[in-house]
Amino acid sequence: MPLCFFVSDLHGSVSRYKKLFNKIKKEKPDAVFFGGDLLPSGLYAFSSSKNVPEDFIKEIIKDGFIELKKKLKNDYPEVFIILGNDDSKFDENAFIAGEKEGFWKYIHNKKVIFGDYSIYGYSYVPPTPFLMKDWEKYDVSRYVDPGCVPPEEGSHSFPVKKDDILYSTIQKDLEELTGNDNLSKAIMLFHSPPYKTNLDRAALDGKMVDYAPPDVHVGSIAIQRFIQKKQPLITLHGHVHESASITGFWKDKIKNTVLFSAAHNGKELALVKFDPLNPEKATRELI
Repeated sequence: MPLCFFVSDLHGSVSRYKKLFNKIKKEKPDAVFFGGDLLPSGLYAFSSSKNVPEDFIKEIIKDGFIELKKKLKNDYPEVFIILGNDDSKFDENAFIAGEKEGFWKYIHNKKVIFGDYSIYGYSYVPPTPFLMKDWEKYDVSRYVDPGCVPPEEGSHSFPVKKDDILYSTIQKDLEELTGNDNLSKAIMLFHSPPYKTNLDRAALDGKMVDYAPPDVHVGSIAIQRFIQKKQPLITLHGHVHESASITGFWKDKIKNTVLFSAAHNGKELALVKFDPLNPEKATRELI
């Protein structure tokens, strides 16, 4: 029975990475999934603190995996990584390089095979109130929730054509990514949760935007519809840190698909453990 670890929204916390690496050494999972928002924010990166690594990807992530390879040898897990909306696309090349060096598989907008399972990765989230838009796209149409900034009005760390922003959607991307594939043994690694589930509940109660209350569910309608229609085996999500605290749930179901979130609004590492043969028995530890 394969043991899988899932983490997300580590946001450059050195302590969370150390806890994760220690858990991997101790429990030797078959696979580890990283669901995005892995790096320090811009403000953290420009901090003068002596505790801030100059090259976080190399000094914390890559060096951590180098140590794991030396320690675990043949027990080194399969590692699947995507980035999230708080990660700069500028850093994507470092993760592509890490894949070439054999540390992990960088799987945004890709399909890879893990034993009997197909693994798909997808980083984009619907428009948010934040200005960095590297990993934001229109969801199913050019509608933007009140208080959110349209993708073309924000900033990007790489050149992007305006038409590509205006006419690209998460819905279209997912159709192209999976095509006519049978997803009954698929594990989908998303950053965004699906709309109106236990996993996308934001702390927006009582707030008003232009005299109207914003939707407290901030997940992707495209991902929700995709799961309803295609019914993958398992979907993995992050992005909305406070959702589990508000709803009391870090997992959910859409028909037969089991959904997990590893986002967490505390300082601990939220570690989801699951077996694809029995996803209903998944657990979450706060470490």
